[in-house]
Amino acid sequence: MIRRQFTQIAGALAMAGFIVSMPAMAQEVVKIGFSGPLSGGAAQYGKNTLDGMKFAVDELNASGFEVSGKPVRFEVVALDDKYNPAETGINFQRLVQEHKTPVVMTPHSGGIFAIQTKNMATKTLLLAYSSVPEITARGNTLTLRIPPEFTSYLPAFVKHGMGTFGKKVAIASADHDYGKAWIKAFVPAWKAAGGEVVAENPMSYNRAADFYSGVSKVLAAKPDVLFVGGASEPTALVVKQARELGFKGGFVIIDQAKMDQMKPILGGNYAMLEGAIGTLPLVDDQRPGTRAFVGSWLKAFPGRDPASEMSLNYSAMLATAQAMKLAGTTTDTAAIRAQLDKAFKTLKSSQNPHNLDGVDARGGTLANTRVGVVEGGKIKEMAIASFK
Repeated sequence: MIRRQFTQIAGALAMAGFIVSMPAMAQEVVKIGFSGPLSGGAAQYGKNTLDGMKFAVDELNASGFEVSGKPVRFEVVALDDKYNPAETGINFQRLVQEHKTPVVMTPHSGGIFAIQTKNMATKTLLLAYSSVPEITARGNTLTLRIPPEFTSYLPAFVKHGMGTFGKKVAIASADHDYGKAWIKAFVPAWKAAGGEVVAENPMSYNRAADFYSGVSKVLAAKPDVLFVGGASEPTALVVKQARELGFKGGFVIIDQAKMDQMKPILGGNYAMLEGAIGTLPLVDDQRPGTRAFVGSWLKAFPGRDPASEMSLNYSAMLATAQAMKLAGTTTDTAAIRAQLDKAFKTLKSSQNPHNLDGVDARGGTLANTRVGVVEGGKIKEMAIASFK
């Protein structure tokens, strides 16, 4: 009798254990793909974008995230494309075919355009970390352009550069696809405002470490302003060599480069960037939600200030997960894409440090963008609207 009762109890406990373990066994794993530069001159830029996405994934996984009542765990599969669009295309195929990723992120326009030739056929949602307007002008209905369009910066950049230093500008930015897109938009805007382009010498920021000859070439034209930018580290080297060669004018810095990330290479301060205009460093943005995000990031990464490539990709990943919850699916990417506007609006301010207002019909985010101007060795925060 005792033996029979023991057997019944043991059986009941075993069944209870089975029931308890069922949610863990039923947990769905959703793999999120990444293809970006993890080696070469833009490696730190690629790592920053990847870490921003991973920061969101860690938060989601710790929260017990569910879609349609089913536990979901996210995993990031990251592949190095060395900033080469051809490699991005190959990586995309691997991510979709081998890893079954419904979502793939890439942080450069050349790679984005390569993926856009394939992602609708494979029904893959593309998270595009680039502000090139063409990304959402192509009619790709499975693309989210994460940053607002860079053309929103043009009035502020032109008015400040020309009004503070003079009408002569020299082009010394990166020669990759994103740099070319910026030049194509900036040069006509500068000329339309009455300015003159005295030299154009885009350089291979991602393959070079010495820009002496290229910078010397544009400075020979005696510009008032240098138009620079690519990944932050090589951009800082271009600025440093320009100052060492005696350049006293201003810098217009495209949004890929972040002044706070350039600062360590420029002696740990903003002296060499005096008068420069660029994107507002996240650590200098005083909005409460931004301050809260910076604080949580620094707890996870002490001594490593976050920049927009971390925070924007963090928000985009959280919004993508929220869109899955709203759509009730982790695989129907058209349904997920349709919920992204609403998903961004549901994020807490600390999860949306750039105050993105939502997503337009073409798949681009909306925001009241701010810029940073270096005055007296410090960053001055300014709304773009103040330059109109």
